[in-house]
Amino acid sequence: MINSFFRLFIKLTKVAISLCLALYILIMPIGSSVEAAKTSMTGDYMKDTVSVAEKLRDTINIEQDDEKRPDADKEAVLVITDYISRYRNRSQVNGSLSFTTMQTALNSLAGHYKTFPNRPVPETLKNRLNEELSKAEELVENQK
Repeated sequence: MINSFFRLFIKLTKVAISLCLALYILIMPIGSSVEAAKTSMTGDYMKDTVSVAEKLRDTINIEQDDEKRPDADKEAVLVITDYISRYRNRSQVNGSLSFTTMQTALNSLAGHYKTFPNRPVPETLKNRLNEELSKAEELVENQK
């Protein structure tokens, strides 16, 4: 007799826990808010391309021993991610020469930061990035 009460108690406990979890799963999303990630992009491709190029050029030219360097590098990675995710899937933009040039520069710099997070950007890469960023700026300004 006690054994059957114990089994009934176990079954009722499982049902109660299941109901509580189901209610929690249904009610929890109502009480929480979802916010979209903030982006530094304005949506104007030409302005964004010029501002990103200037920002990255400033970042790679910061001296290695400058105390602002680590924060600037992290911010550069965020800007690169914002720019690529904003414009990569836009057919009006992603086929243009300015975008592919910019994407090449951004991929190079992001690759350096990912592979060598604590090393300075080598001079050869700096020179190439400066050329590509300037070329992308020039191309996007000529699109006006």
